[in-house]
Amino acid sequence: MATVTADIRSRGSIPDALSGTPRAHAIDRWIFVFMAAWFIAIVLAGFIPDSLEKIAMVRAGERPPFPAVLHMHAVLMGSFLLLLLAQTWLMATGSRALHMQLGVLGLVLAIALVIVGIVLVPTNYHMLSDAARSGAPGAAEKFGAALHVWENIMLLQLCVGILFPMFIAIGLKARAGNAGLHKRMMILATALPLPAGIDRIPWLPATMPWSPLSAHLYTLLAVSPMFIWDVVRNRKVHPAYLIWLAIFIPTAVLQLLLWDAPMWHAAARWLMGV
Repeated sequence: MATVTADIRSRGSIPDALSGTPRAHAIDRWIFVFMAAWFIAIVLAGFIPDSLEKIAMVRAGERPPFPAVLHMHAVLMGSFLLLLLAQTWLMATGSRALHMQLGVLGLVLAIALVIVGIVLVPTNYHMLSDAARSGAPGAAEKFGAALHVWENIMLLQLCVGILFPMFIAIGLKARAGNAGLHKRMMILATALPLPAGIDRIPWLPATMPWSPLSAHLYTLLAVSPMFIWDVVRNRKVHPAYLIWLAIFIPTAVLQLLLWDAPMWHAAARWLMGV
């Protein structure tokens, strides 16, 4: 007890009710495991019903088959999420050496995700564009409207494609000298693609596809358990959140301003070469 009191005095702050207790130390270890599992649950809640519905549509001939690059993206994203869960579990159970060895695999998966994403976005766009120009009855109206929505979604995908590797790089660079920044930044980076799953959860209220506001708010909500615990535990905001929010918030505001703007649609078509 004297050690805990001395530590509190050395920090010169009022402690939270759990400081120094076994329960607090346990949560410190397992909050990151919870976050990784929480992210997986979010993705499964969105993609399982959506995938089943689209598979049924493919079988009924109501939509073209999934492109191979989409399967690659799904495998890579699933592998990255499972690796994040494994990495947080290893650190929670004290297997630091194996955690460090698997870190290389995380870097490889992150790079592969970005590369496959660069291929996936135009593949989906041109698939819709070709369907709209197919000449089938009602195709221009049906797929043309979907193409317009997809151009907006591309704005989200473009930002994720830039910010995800940026935050992963920050997290990996900090792994040797700043473990606190490293583990939080890996979680925060992984939160960025979550709207792809969140937007597919049918019972959640959403502003999509008219506005990306709900996507941004749900991303903040997804990371809130870790943020709240950090604030309660340490009585301050960890620098990882300040770095993340300093980039995330301006990017979100920019997306809100550009969403469905003629300028953005023109830029999207230029990027897709149409």
